[in-house]
Amino acid sequence: MSYAFSSDQYRQPLGPANNNVTLNAVPLAGSGLYKPTVAPASMPAPVAAPASLPAKRKALEIEPDSDEGDGYDIFSQNCDQVRRKIRAFLSAGEMTTGELHKTLGVSAKSFNTFMGKNGPDNGMNTATYPAAYRFFKKREAEGIKVPKKKVKKAEEAKKNDVSGIQLDGEADVSVPVYDSCDEIRKKISAYLREPQVTQAGFLREIAKTYPDGRKIQSKVLNDFLSKKGASAGNTSAVFYSSYVFFEKMRLRDGKPKSKHRQEMETRHPGGFQTDKRRDHVWCMQGEHPYQDAYGEYHFTGRR
Repeated sequence: MSYAFSSDQYRQPLGPANNNVTLNAVPLAGSGLYKPTVAPASMPAPVAAPASLPAKRKALEIEPDSDEGDGYDIFSQNCDQVRRKIRAFLSAGEMTTGELHKTLGVSAKSFNTFMGKNGPDNGMNTATYPAAYRFFKKREAEGIKVPKKKVKKAEEAKKNDVSGIQLDGEADVSVPVYDSCDEIRKKISAYLREPQVTQAGFLREIAKTYPDGRKIQSKVLNDFLSKKGASAGNTSAVFYSSYVFFEKMRLRDGKPKSKHRQEMETRHPGGFQTDKRRDHVWCMQGEHPYQDAYGEYHFTGRR
């Protein structure tokens, strides 16, 4: 069944038109026409500026132990700067490493992790960074400075003198290296803590390893000491020259080879690589490479 609809069925008549609508005319000028005025909203009275505005305080001026602020610590020195202070402090013989752990209230693991990193932001998540920062800032506020070693130049020169020993390959900078980078870092740190040794004197002495008369800056030393790993820093001038220096000192003093040295000779018969970085390794999917204490890579996982 279908339905048909006509539009006429839904039409409704319009209301009757009114032709008698009258529009009021606008009064002429002078007949009382006026523009209404609206009173402006009340505005607050201007506040007079103070005679002198306080100087804006820089964020780096807010110290961690300040009572101001919202409880956040703001540090004016980065991780590398704090690490340098720690090394200088220990080298000056102010405390042993163990005593410093206890003073800072941190574990040996946290301390070693922090000291083993390199970079201005690396180590911020350790407990050692804020603890050491506050420790040194408090000392500075109290006027306590890390004392410089009082070393007699004659005594230091005698201790560092290894000129009587000549190694094979020394003339053309090709002495085979039988120590890992971590082992050299241990030797450097221990040597700099000795009372008759200064960092400047040590750098001057190891620079003599190179016949071109180069100088080794303290930044190069700090960069090397900040690394961690058997091959981390193997191309550094500090690594090679320090090995040569300590090997000549060992021969001068008539000391035997360490177990680490003997194992390195077995693992690296031609010497540890010093001309190319060893921080990358190829592996198959699912394999996990790791490096042992002698700089050799091994793999776990799928083989």
